[in-house]
Amino acid sequence: MLDTLKQINSTSAFNRWAGIEVTRAVRGEADLSLAFRETDMAQYAGFLHAGLIGALLDTACGFAAGTVAGNVLASHFSVNCLAPAVGEVFIAKGRVVKAGRKQVFTRAELFAQTGDQLKLVATGDAILVPVDSQ
Repeated sequence: MLDTLKQINSTSAFNRWAGIEVTRAVRGEADLSLAFRETDMAQYAGFLHAGLIGALLDTACGFAAGTVAGNVLASHFSVNCLAPAVGEVFIAKGRVVKAGRKQVFTRAELFAQTGDQLKLVATGDAILVPVDSQ
């Protein structure tokens, strides 16, 4: 599963630019990491840009859903920013809450890592729908 998600991840130009890496994948779960680059990932105050927060949460949810439903697309997505996203590395942990035939409900958490310290900075929920391969 991990190798499959790594291969899928490598096909996304955005994920390659950002440096998003798939670090763990088991049925119903996927973890990602992203090394922070202040030069092109920070918003005006120096925190990780909310667009990247959303991208990490969305990708973690989508990859978690993909482990149980194959190819999926998001039909709904929400983000809750809990604290300024300040860290050296960001870790997104996605999991399937419930998988049905037509919808997969997922949740993800985003942690900022500095040294050995992890801080929860955002959460997200997504509803994904299985789609046919093209």
